[in-house]
Amino acid sequence: MARIELIDPDKDPANRDLVKQIRGQRRGKFLNIYKLLLHSPTLAEAWFNFNNAVRWGIKIDGRLREIVIIRIAILNGSEYTLRQHTGELADAEGLSSKECDAIKNWQKADNFNSKERAALAVTDAMTQNVSIPDKTFEPLRKHFSEREILELAVLIGSYNMHTRTFQALQADLETN
Repeated sequence: MARIELIDPDKDPANRDLVKQIRGQRRGKFLNIYKLLLHSPTLAEAWFNFNNAVRWGIKIDGRLREIVIIRIAILNGSEYTLRQHTGELADAEGLSSKECDAIKNWQKADNFNSKERAALAVTDAMTQNVSIPDKTFEPLRKHFSEREILELAVLIGSYNMHTRTFQALQADLETN
């Protein structure tokens, strides 16, 4: 059970426009994290807009984006994020359930190309230690432009924030 009350978006007329915006861009869904964030509508709106920019406004392809998000969820023990991203979202980006499982031990798996491995190594470094050693960072230059390196770092930082917030507040898993 979440550590703070989930706000029913349909019983919150003060935030009707924000709720409509979120539902409109989430295929009619209103996730539990937004039910928590409605305690601070300004943060809910900023979170929503930033999350959309990080997920949809970057050049990183969808498959790699989902690989990185799933890895962060694994490392941070975020069942909430893992469940959100290993089903429908991963499938939509061409990631099989076998590949999602392989992310746990990506170093030993043969499911990932050198570009994905470079991104996974940086994901591990940023999530576990914050800093990225030069020997881990340098392989990125072979596969990514400077813009993409920046976007990858922001994606990793953003989903570390997400998973840590979900964990701290013990966000309930979606029931539907």
